[in-house]
Amino acid sequence: MIEAMNTALFGIYPYICLTVFLVGSLIRFDREQYGWRSQSSQLLRRRQLIWGSNLFHAGILVILVGHTGGLLTPVAVFEALGISHTAKQLVAIMVGGVAGLACLAGLLLLLHRRLTDPRIRKTSSFADIAVLILILVQLVLGLGTIVVSLQHLDGSEMVALMNWAQHIVTFRPAAGYVLNVSPVFKCHLVLGMTLFLLFPFTRLVHIWSAPVWYLGRRGYQIVRTRRMPEKA
Repeated sequence: MIEAMNTALFGIYPYICLTVFLVGSLIRFDREQYGWRSQSSQLLRRRQLIWGSNLFHAGILVILVGHTGGLLTPVAVFEALGISHTAKQLVAIMVGGVAGLACLAGLLLLLHRRLTDPRIRKTSSFADIAVLILILVQLVLGLGTIVVSLQHLDGSEMVALMNWAQHIVTFRPAAGYVLNVSPVFKCHLVLGMTLFLLFPFTRLVHIWSAPVWYLGRRGYQIVRTRRMPEKA
């Protein structure tokens, strides 16, 4: 029973999430490419928005790049470069920890702003708030994996996760690699995949519209009121 559930969650579910993520994003771009924005409310609590947004986006970009590079780079590459599993794990803990805390601080600022300001709350949908809460839980789980990783620095679970991710993207049986990893890692993986599943149905799709120079942009989305026609 445990192995069957493990196969369903880590052998089948990833492909469902990735398919919905890619196909859903393409369909939404085709039908709503001018409507997938972050629905800026920049004029309200601007200072809190700037701090929260910058911390959140900087942190999450580092996390995404780190996860992608760390999980999908073949183990043989690190071995050829003379980088031990312990050294790689320590770097991941330090960089991921700092980025995770920055992202968490920014997200808490954004959540506080969205939930406590009546005007911003009024323009927020259930999905807007729900996805932020899910990301919050995911960040807490991610930081929780650091505690687990510090208890064994041999890199064994890290290698297992790398093998799982690389087998998933190359369409090979992968579930067995994570059968015995810590429950914290499993919850982190499942929630991460679920975010990919929900991605096309939330404002997260505005990520696709971000240009390469996103962090260096001069300002936020400009929002203007619509001028009503004068009565005759």
